[in-house]
Amino acid sequence: MMKFEGVFQSKLLRFCVSAGAVLVVTLLLERISDRVNLTTVALALILVVLASATFFGRNPALLSSFVAMLGFNFLFVPPVRTWHIAEPQNLVAWAAFTITAIVAGELSAYASRRARESERLYAELQLAFKAATEAEALKQSEKLKSALLDAVTHDLRTPLTSIKASVTTLLDSEGGHRTIELNSLERAEFLDIINEETDRLNHFIEGMVQLARVEAGSAQANGTIANVEEIITIALDRAEAVIAKHDLVVNLEKELPMIRVDARAMAEVVYNLVENAAKYSPEGTTITIDAVSRANSVLISVMDEGTGIPVEMRERVFDKFTRLDGEKTHGLGLGLAIVRGIVEAQNGTIYVESGLNNVGTKISLTLPVGEE
Repeated sequence: MMKFEGVFQSKLLRFCVSAGAVLVVTLLLERISDRVNLTTVALALILVVLASATFFGRNPALLSSFVAMLGFNFLFVPPVRTWHIAEPQNLVAWAAFTITAIVAGELSAYASRRARESERLYAELQLAFKAATEAEALKQSEKLKSALLDAVTHDLRTPLTSIKASVTTLLDSEGGHRTIELNSLERAEFLDIINEETDRLNHFIEGMVQLARVEAGSAQANGTIANVEEIITIALDRAEAVIAKHDLVVNLEKELPMIRVDARAMAEVVYNLVENAAKYSPEGTTITIDAVSRANSVLISVMDEGTGIPVEMRERVFDKFTRLDGEKTHGLGLGLAIVRGIVEAQNGTIYVESGLNNVGTKISLTLPVGEE
């Protein structure tokens, strides 16, 4: 009951304020009626009606328009202080004012209702968006899975297709139902294709497994003391065929301190960086490896003389499935993602910058010094 009375009192207050505002403005205008014309009076009263519709709603606005119409007729339309309208033009003016006040009040009240509805809808959308956050996260996860599936399907199908075609050709050239004649050289070429594409598949699978290990945390530093020179030597022995068509320069600071890392994992990192440098720089150019001590860490850099990496892409190249050259080279775009994962797991850092004289790319990593 008390709630009903409160609502009733609130509504009654709005009606009283609306009518009172019109009466106050009407009386003020009546005091200066000798200095204002009917148009000015009408506009002033319409503004009060609009304000009433905006702040109090439709019904209080209708009441204020009715009171304004009465006051306009009684105090301002000749003959004043009567309800009679002598001149036809004044009758038209009074009718126009009444219609305008009612319509303006209705429109203003409608606009206010729409604004409140918009606010309500916005609040509901915010709640819906908040509720959908978890669903969106799941959707993004599905997109990532889809991207992985697309990448694997595309980049693994090519070597499988080559292997299948080569094996089929060799089989067709053997046995009692030969459909193709192959000489020994042609047969060797198909066997080379099978061998190369098999290595490529094995490399892809190793990359995927290694990335999974990194993301699972199995590449965390194990506290082993390792020699920087030995790590670089192991990586370069493995990369001998990869860098055969490039010039190699290795600059190692004398008496480099030992570092506390997983030596096998770090050799993989250096190999990946050297392989990338060879892949993205022209044959005959120089690949430079530097290793120097920096306070409590060792800085290892691999620099090439390729086209370089745009500044806006230097952080993104460490994301999974990112390849600057699109489909021009083989690979899933996992190499640098694996590298960063291993380096950060060893409590190190890695970053990209321009090469010497802004030519090529220089990838540097810092690793913590360990006590023997």
